[in-house]
Amino acid sequence: MLNLRVSSKKQAKIKLALQGCAGSGKTYSALLLAYGLCNDWTKIAIIDSEHGSADLYAHLGAYNVLSLSDNFTPETYIQAIEVCAGMEVIIIDSISQCWDTLLEYHAGLQGNSFTNWQKVTPRINAFMQKVLQSGSHVICTMRCKQDYVLSEKNGKMIPEKVGLKAVMRDGIDYEFTIVFDINMKHQTIASKDRTNLFIGKPDFTITPATGQIILDWCNDGVNLEMIRSKINSSKTIEELTAIYHQFPEWYQQLTSDFMQKKAALQVQKNQPTINYTPNYIRYGNNAVAASQS
Repeated sequence: MLNLRVSSKKQAKIKLALQGCAGSGKTYSALLLAYGLCNDWTKIAIIDSEHGSADLYAHLGAYNVLSLSDNFTPETYIQAIEVCAGMEVIIIDSISQCWDTLLEYHAGLQGNSFTNWQKVTPRINAFMQKVLQSGSHVICTMRCKQDYVLSEKNGKMIPEKVGLKAVMRDGIDYEFTIVFDINMKHQTIASKDRTNLFIGKPDFTITPATGQIILDWCNDGVNLEMIRSKINSSKTIEELTAIYHQFPEWYQQLTSDFMQKKAALQVQKNQPTINYTPNYIRYGNNAVAASQS
C-alpha cells in the first residue's frame, strides 16, 4: 500500500568521500574529520590499504588501524567493516584499490567483456551497500587522477584539463552525502553536499571543527528513541495511530513498541472508572447502576 506522510529529517550517520591526488592530504584530513565527529580517538578505526599510511599520524591519538595488506577484494573490505562494527567512525583509506582489483579481475575474464560486468557489478554494489548501511560514520578516501579531453584549436587536437577523476566506478559520488575534493595545497571544496553546509563556499582547510559541524547536522533530526518517547507518551489509540502513520520508515524497528502500547491503551480504555455520580459506575463509554447496599 502506498501512503503519503509528512516529511521528517532522521538523525543519521554521515557517509562522506574525500577525493584527491596522491599527496593532497586525504588520510590526514580524514582523521581530523573523524575526530570532530566523535571527539575520541579510541572510537575511530581506519581500514588501511595504503601500505601503512594510517600509522604516519599516530601522534594525533590512539586510533585503531586494520591493515588489508595486499587483499583488496570487495569481500575483504566488507569483512573489515564488520570487524570495525562498534566504532563511532570508520575511515576506509582508500576504496580505489578495491576498484583496481575489480578492473584486473574483469580484464582476466574470458568471453564477452560487456556481459562479464555482470560478475563485477554485484560485488561492488554489495561493498557500497555495506558502507551505506553501516551504523557508524564512514569516511572513504579515493585517489584521483587529472582528467583530460581533446579539443580542437587552430586545426589541431589539444588536450585540456577538465578536473579530477576519482579512481572508482563512474557515478560513485551519488552514493555519498558529501564529497570533498582536496587539492595539492590541502585546500578543500565540496563537489557534492546534500547537507548544504559547504556547497558554494570558498576553499577551506579541513579541521576537527569541520567534523563537528557535520555531526551537528547529523544529530538534528528524529531518531528511534525520540519516536519511542512519542509512542510511550501517547494517550489514545487515535494519537498512537497518527504516530504510526507519521513514521512508516521505522515500522520494522518499532512494530513491537506500537503493539505493546496499543494493548496497554485498550486495557486502560476498558477499565472501569468511578463516576462522581454515587449510583453509577462507568465502564468505558457505558454507565450502569451500582448495587444498593
